Amino acid sequence: MERRLTAILAADVVGYSRLMGLDEAGTLSALKTHRREMADATIAEHQGRIVKVTGDGMLVEFSSVVNAVACATEIQRKMRERNADVPEDRRIEFRIGVNLGDIIFEENDIYGDGVNVAARIESIARPGGVAVSGTVRDHIGNKLNVAFEDTGEQMLKNIDRPVRVYNVDLFTAARPPPPPAAAVQVKAEPAAREKPSIAVLPFINMSGDPEQEYFSDGITEDIITDLSKISGLFVIGRDNVFTYKGKSVKLQQAAVELGVKFLLEGSVRKAGQRVRITGQLIDGATGGHLWADRYDRDLTDIFAIQDEITHTIVDQLKVRLLPAEKKAIEQAPTENVEAYTHYLRGREFFHTRTKGTLQLARRMFARAVELDPLYARAYAGIADCDSVLHAWHGAEISLESLFAMCAKALALDPNLPEAHASHGLALSINGRHAEAVAEFERAIALDPNSYEGHYFYARHSFAERDFEKAVELCERCAEINPDDYRSPLLVMNALRSLGRHDEEAKLATIGLERAERALRLRPENSDPAQLGACALAALGQNERAKEWADRALAIDPNDLNAQYNVACVYSLLGEADRSIDLLGPYLRKVGQHMRSWFKNDSDFDPIRSHPRYANLLKLIE
Repeated sequence: MERRLTAILAADVVGYSRLMGLDEAGTLSALKTHRREMADATIAEHQGRIVKVTGDGMLVEFSSVVNAVACATEIQRKMRERNADVPEDRRIEFRIGVNLGDIIFEENDIYGDGVNVAARIESIARPGGVAVSGTVRDHIGNKLNVAFEDTGEQMLKNIDRPVRVYNVDLFTAARPPPPPAAAVQVKAEPAAREKPSIAVLPFINMSGDPEQEYFSDGITEDIITDLSKISGLFVIGRDNVFTYKGKSVKLQQAAVELGVKFLLEGSVRKAGQRVRITGQLIDGATGGHLWADRYDRDLTDIFAIQDEITHTIVDQLKVRLLPAEKKAIEQAPTENVEAYTHYLRGREFFHTRTKGTLQLARRMFARAVELDPLYARAYAGIADCDSVLHAWHGAEISLESLFAMCAKALALDPNLPEAHASHGLALSINGRHAEAVAEFERAIALDPNSYEGHYFYARHSFAERDFEKAVELCERCAEINPDDYRSPLLVMNALRSLGRHDEEAKLATIGLERAERALRLRPENSDPAQLGACALAALGQNERAKEWADRALAIDPNDLNAQYNVACVYSLLGEADRSIDLLGPYLRKVGQHMRSWFKNDSDFDPIRSHPRYANLLKLIE
């Protein structure tokens, strides 16, 4: 027998016996037609596997819970369309239930509690509707633009515990929560207020495949980058606008919250070697369209489309484009669209920062370089992965190769902010402190909204015991990215070192709220669990801190960074031996950068007087 965690979709026909009594042959024929023409293909598109089909029902498994719910909602929407001209008493309607649970796989069938719960949830779903368990709702987060109705805890037949159930509202988009304070507080500097101001809202992925989110996000980010190169425009940074991702946005309200006169919104549909991009330029005061267009092109034209959109905005807003700016925005990062696609995937993996995702990111960046040996951003991406794997995860990395990647990126594009930030990080982890600072400051000068430039610089400052500078840089990181949980928790640590304990709890609370949000969105990612556990320990929520620490190690038991952060948790909880048990093997494997970090980390102040602590210091001498 094989056990695994999977998403289960259970479906059956409403009033099947009645329909069979009315017209047995017609009902069977219609049901087979719906399956053949629509349901089977929709399941395949969402990478589901049909486990079995009964007379009126179906059991399907998915490796992705997002795909399972997306598939269920699409089937029900299509069924409504297919039933539009069918007499009401002859309509075939499905009930669908979705659960995420542990199942037993044997002889191509699945069994277990996870399957039973899915079937029971399906039985209480509305005709033509989708019902999901609370576990599914938590995993979906805001990844699908649908609303959920909480029906409360339900006692389901033959299930020994109450199960929280949500109905999916198939035709209402998710309501956006109140905007984060950081988004509301975005204001242009006085000099910038004289310029036309614009925010590029996240382009919507219309591909029908949640796995394509990285591509629509990449298009959005690159348009923001191009517009930011124009001195006559004030452009809101990437991370502030991405707080609106996946939400139903009232455009005029968003313009007020972001402090801009104009908004650009759009959508991306990628299918094979074709791409369709729509764009609309909106007057923030009235909500009216100033310009709209649709581009149906070959995928290889993706950079030309971005260039056309940027030039159109410049023309519409009557901005003077300097010759150097025109050249900069017309210079595509690569001529190879497959390399670009791999780069975007690598960037998505890199943001997660666990050892496994960093290794995946490096492979994506390396493949991008194979496809286009002149792709500067991809070389910078490889350098970032190597630096973080070496410094935080103890990986054996050739320093000669690391600096060669940095040099290659800078040689190809001397004004690329990412390349200077990457070089700064490589210099920092190798003890070349003055050179590292110069590179970080160059990256920030080229792009004042560079998250990596500020974050890598903050970590460097912390390692050098310049806690005031670390606080300043981390606060800027938190402004650039309102979803960033790492920076507030690093600030928390630095404030403790500075004796500013009254501010420490506030930052721990902010970091914890953001970590909780990140964990709901990506429950398989141990990083927010690791750092959130540190915040819980700092706030005195000891039992929750232990639960989160256990969860982090359960997800990534061999991840050195997870072991280090859990050691921090045990130290803060006063469990010195458990902390030191983790630190010993960790310090033997990591390099000098993280050994220096360990010595400055105030999380370990509670164990420094422990007799075994002296042995740890001997390991790093």
